[in-house]
Amino acid sequence: MKAKAESLALGQQYSSLGSQPILCGSIPGLVPKQLRFCRNYIEIMPSVAEGVKLGIQECQHQFRGRRWNCTTIKDNLAIFGPVLDKATRESAFVHAIASAGVAFAVTRSCAEGTSTMCGCDSHHKGPPGEGWKWGGCSEDAEFGVLVSREFADARENRPDARSAMNRHNNEAGRMTILENMHLRCKCHGLSGSCEVKTCWWAQPDFRLLGDYLKDKYDSASEMVVEKHRESRGWVETLRAKYAFFKHPTERDLVYYEGSPNFCEPNPETGSFGTRDRACNVSSHGIEGCDLLCCGRGHNTRTEKRKEKCHCIFHWCCYVSCQECVRVYDVHTCK
Repeated sequence: MKAKAESLALGQQYSSLGSQPILCGSIPGLVPKQLRFCRNYIEIMPSVAEGVKLGIQECQHQFRGRRWNCTTIKDNLAIFGPVLDKATRESAFVHAIASAGVAFAVTRSCAEGTSTMCGCDSHHKGPPGEGWKWGGCSEDAEFGVLVSREFADARENRPDARSAMNRHNNEAGRMTILENMHLRCKCHGLSGSCEVKTCWWAQPDFRLLGDYLKDKYDSASEMVVEKHRESRGWVETLRAKYAFFKHPTERDLVYYEGSPNFCEPNPETGSFGTRDRACNVSSHGIEGCDLLCCGRGHNTRTEKRKEKCHCIFHWCCYVSCQECVRVYDVHTCK
């Protein structure tokens, strides 16, 4: 079970990899294939670590108003605790967003010229369109996806259902980048007249990818595990649980175990509960006090905050503001 929770071996404790020398053997939790990858491609490992960190931050943003808010545990190799032990929707999202994060960060790093082994994409340009020409540095997302696939999927080589689920969700996360590549353009000319426009392929903002994968989390497909006898022995595969629903595509997230309700603290499931969490008293959604607090009710207190106010623009060119104290109601779950 522990190996499942450690599938994100480069967690917050390695967020400083980009600023210090890397000793691959000192990174705990890497399987042999990941260790070889690290030693062979050590100059892009800071980007790999940055990508995992980016995925964690986006997970925490997307789930900030949910009962499970993507909480991480410091100084623990299993950075999400036991939550990822189960084949739940939450595990599906974490694998997808982390794999997307690695691909995104590596791709961006290559375009910025921080690595000698990769650079701009010159393979997928094609003829320019009307009124513009190719220029700048097109981001080579396929290289980033390849790195993510080699590193993240290195753990998922077992013939069991959990490896099949993780591989599928890892790839779903990476597909979001390839499908959302777009042209980014810049105008050139006197006074921004755009007489000449140069364009290049660029990745979308990572927040857009997070929003997309959050929608996939909400519509994730429940699967069942099937066993097949093959020449290498018994192999587990996944099949959609409900035949009358549309079969999940490679872009969809899949899971086969139910999630805990995350209302109460439970060290076995990794739930921290929702006590003392801030809630929105005016919302009927999941972030509202009724649902987030699981029917336990909420407390209300007042909080004074200093803010800038009565701001005036002075010619030329600065803004002066006064400092005001405003009182807010803060609602937290009982």
